[in-house]
Amino acid sequence: MKGLVRALLAAVGVLGILVVVAVVYITTFFDPNDLKPRIIEAVKAQSGLELSLDGPLSWSFYPRIGVSVEDAQAWLPEQSHQSAPFVGFDRAEISVAFAPLLTGDVSVDGLILDGMRLNLARDDQGRGNWQVLLDRLAQSESREDSPESRDVSQPSASKGPGLKQGESQPVAFDIANVQVANSQVHYVDRQRALDVTLANLGLKSSNVSPQSAFPVQLSFDVDGTEPQLNGKVQLKSQMRMDLAAGRYTFEGVTLDGQAMLPELAEQAQRLNLKVATLVADTQVQQYRANGLQLGASLYHPAMQEAPLSLDLKANVVADLRAHTAALNDLALTGDDGLDLSGNVDVADLDSAPTYQGRIALAPLSLRDWLTRFGIAPNSADDQALSALSLTGSFSGNGQRIAFDDLDLTLDQTHLKGSVGAAFDGRAVDFDLVGDRLDLDRYLPPADSADGKGENAAAADKSTAWLQTIGIAPAVAAAEGAQLLPVDWLSSLRQEGHLALDSLTAKGAKLTDVDLKSSGSGGRQRIDSLSANLYGGSLKASSALDLGQTPIALSFTERFQGVDLAPLYADVSGKMSPLRGTLNLQGDFDSRTNTLDGLKQNLDGQAALKVTDGAMLDVNISRQLCTAVATLSGKQSQREWSDDTAFDRLQASVTVTDGVAHNDDLEVAIPGIAVSGKGDVNLVTSRIDYRASARFVDTADQAACSVNPRLAKVDFPIRCQGSLDDAPGQWCGFDREAFQQSLGSLATSEAKRKAGDRVDEVLDDKLDDKTRQKIDDKLGEGASEKIGNKIRDLFQ
Repeated sequence: MKGLVRALLAAVGVLGILVVVAVVYITTFFDPNDLKPRIIEAVKAQSGLELSLDGPLSWSFYPRIGVSVEDAQAWLPEQSHQSAPFVGFDRAEISVAFAPLLTGDVSVDGLILDGMRLNLARDDQGRGNWQVLLDRLAQSESREDSPESRDVSQPSASKGPGLKQGESQPVAFDIANVQVANSQVHYVDRQRALDVTLANLGLKSSNVSPQSAFPVQLSFDVDGTEPQLNGKVQLKSQMRMDLAAGRYTFEGVTLDGQAMLPELAEQAQRLNLKVATLVADTQVQQYRANGLQLGASLYHPAMQEAPLSLDLKANVVADLRAHTAALNDLALTGDDGLDLSGNVDVADLDSAPTYQGRIALAPLSLRDWLTRFGIAPNSADDQALSALSLTGSFSGNGQRIAFDDLDLTLDQTHLKGSVGAAFDGRAVDFDLVGDRLDLDRYLPPADSADGKGENAAAADKSTAWLQTIGIAPAVAAAEGAQLLPVDWLSSLRQEGHLALDSLTAKGAKLTDVDLKSSGSGGRQRIDSLSANLYGGSLKASSALDLGQTPIALSFTERFQGVDLAPLYADVSGKMSPLRGTLNLQGDFDSRTNTLDGLKQNLDGQAALKVTDGAMLDVNISRQLCTAVATLSGKQSQREWSDDTAFDRLQASVTVTDGVAHNDDLEVAIPGIAVSGKGDVNLVTSRIDYRASARFVDTADQAACSVNPRLAKVDFPIRCQGSLDDAPGQWCGFDREAFQQSLGSLATSEAKRKAGDRVDEVLDDKLDDKTRQKIDDKLGEGASEKIGNKIRDLFQ
């Protein structure tokens, strides 16, 4: 036994002497710089990189084996050496403890990389400059793995003594210290106009070992020219490695970042990320993040220096082999009551990603959010937009999102259905069913429709009655303001359907509303709008051609059996001058994109009829019968209603350049017929109308009994003034025209009486004997002709 021990000690001593001799020899007679050509050649053969080693190679041997390289640079294949190198560094050093190597362990004492410079670029087609390097490495691995390139008669390089082919001896290693300092990564993406540099990049870790967790710290500055930004990022975590399984686990990940975006805000945007567990299974290309928490404090000039705070929680899974990802248990909370939850599944990560999921938004005040971003809602109801909530499933891609089985509530309006839209706003489709919608709540108040206070209100009232009977379109824009967003509508592709139980618009109350619309190629249409309206029905359609200059608008309206008085009162806010049942057919067109221009270019025609109606607060029968009684020297003893009932009011209207003209107004009042003609200028809001009333049935006690001769008299009415005035101020009795009418009547009556006297004289003087003498003298029938001529003088 003692001999064996002595032999072993002798062997160890000899081995030690040999090691010392080897060290002395290598460090004395061998220069590592002589390996530079072989290293450069090997790197080029394996990766295609053109390596330049301008600095010295040096090494140490004991107590650690170390090698360091200074001033190294590498260019990609076919890359010009006049351009910045793909990668370079000032100094790289690795040192391995000597003693553990004797037991088969690799204990790296230090791994240092100082002054690294990496330049990454993606071209206009989306191909990265690093792709050629990956392709070369993949080809090299493929050749090494092919059976033809493998000499099975020789032992594998990874094969230890006594191991079968394909087996490798497990190697344990520890790295005491890892440090990357003063490094930089420059990334340019020409396809996305992105140019960002990660500067002062530093990475620190210690006690790196597959057997236990070890700390990792990463920090860098961000500097960008596209977009303009600068900031800092710091990351900390505990890492575990399972090299055999290719699994890397990060626990307690924290990332803190801040960035200045001068084009967005003067204040720094802040971001904080925490992940309970992040697992990367590289062999199966699966990645999981459990307990992800993302907090952000964001600034925008519109928020008036008040930051927007957001918090996101989720669990994330990604499978790169299947090209899928999923965000589960998603919860986004923030200021002003933001509470959004749901889940998202993403597919086709390798090409054109698509996604689908479900979302639920708890009620929040949309008004507060708009106000936060400097959009102060100017609505008639200051409580409008105070409650928005929704649930539904969604799907889409990078260009479009669509919501199915959407359940949306805005204030008192509840909608269900589907909505889809392109992110660039150029495509919209919808199919929605709702209960009630009051548009007037969301329109500007009447006293500030155009920022002119009372003028705006007057402008609305001046066209209210024309809107009521369908001659003027109901618009919610100010005088001189642009009615429609032409640029957006010109490129919009849309198709929609909306059904509502009730709708309030410009005061009018509609029920059972059904609207269909479509549009593309610069043409937009309301294909159909149907609704029940005040006991009757409304059918309408419109077309907009934005390809013309100026734009062209056409619309049709059909009212059937509509109760006129409540419609007018709701639209105008005033009592209607008429009541009755309205039927109307109108077809109109116009041009330009302002309310003024719409009126000035309005052309079209309409036919309207009001039955079983009355003119309110005016009684034409009383006025006419009182005038007749006065002319007869009598007084009317009848009790009169305050209104003028009529059986029928009808007219056809032609609109040319904003002037509505009518020639055939007829109002059938019991015992009285009213006819008229005139103009209504929609541009100047002036009315000029002449009408006349005549007794048509003197026996009709609905009017009054009059002398039959007065039935021939027209009682003229003149209507003129401004549409801004009350309707009761428009019309009055035309005394001048009436005096002319009476003068004509008096002349006719005088002639009639003179004619009667002439007849008596002629009958007395022209007896049969005299008539015979005249006929004999002048011819047969001459006496009768002379008598008629004399009578004609007094007709």
